[in-house]
Amino acid sequence: MKTSDRVFVAGHNGLVGSAVIDLLKKKGFKNLITVEKKKIDLRNYNKLEYYFRKKKIDYMVMSAARAGGIIANSRNQKDFFLENIEIQNSLLKLALKKKIKRTIFLGTSCIYPKFTKIPIKESSLLSGKLEKTNQCYAIAKIAGIKLCEALKEDYKLDIICLMPTNVYGNNDNFNKVNGHVIPAIITKVEEAKREKKKKVNLLGTGKPLREFIHAEDLASAILFSLKIKKKIIQKQFGYKLPILNVGTNQEFTIKKLAELISKYLSFNGKILFDKKSPDGTFRKKLDSSLINKLGWLPNIHFKYGLKKVIENRKN
Repeated sequence: MKTSDRVFVAGHNGLVGSAVIDLLKKKGFKNLITVEKKKIDLRNYNKLEYYFRKKKIDYMVMSAARAGGIIANSRNQKDFFLENIEIQNSLLKLALKKKIKRTIFLGTSCIYPKFTKIPIKESSLLSGKLEKTNQCYAIAKIAGIKLCEALKEDYKLDIICLMPTNVYGNNDNFNKVNGHVIPAIITKVEEAKREKKKKVNLLGTGKPLREFIHAEDLASAILFSLKIKKKIIQKQFGYKLPILNVGTNQEFTIKKLAELISKYLSFNGKILFDKKSPDGTFRKKLDSSLINKLGWLPNIHFKYGLKKVIENRKN
């Protein structure tokens, strides 16, 4: 991979995509390709294919997706299913049409069964029932993995599938209803502090454990996966589709997470949990030993990363 190669980052304005763009620029990549959503709906393959008809793409990062927290998933099951299926199909068809050198497909830890051995290995895929609150999103991502598998087997298309744990970072969706757990709690605590409330109400029991990865660490894993040599991948996976978990090996309860956020925001009120709300999967810690053995390791400790995200919100 050369810094002169043309890299298409789908979803460049999102949490992960923006981190990938920033990293590629820092590393000297000069030909980054992005498409604004207002200009082309990635779900529309015909328009996407027409736009790229006379344009060359060497590498593609599929960081475009419809994503959100437990409430957003539960309330918009149809949209989470259809939009992700359509985006994936469109981009993967483009990868085949353009004979892209390597495509990075981004999945999620939600693809794994609700009840499975911890830490979760990639081989756990399709070995049990999914968590109901996000099963439509998970099934869409599983369908994407299976399409990647078919393209790998039938057309020898070079694809690596990364399954990141819960991602957080500066360019997140801080909507307290639709956002993921970290930005949603940050927004709720900020609001409680601003309104001088003595308590903040959060969903669930606070007991589930979660593993988190900073978007900048995930971006480094994506660049690592783009650059890793084919012979190294073949030595590890043979002719099978490479699926790699991307985690940090750090876990925190939701209660501990809320306490850290309150501390960093200097909120001294009580943290109350609505135990009638769903918790989701109790534990989703990933086994990231495969990508670690290949040579990638995370750099950002969670407490440091979380503090930086909150400090960035203050500025």
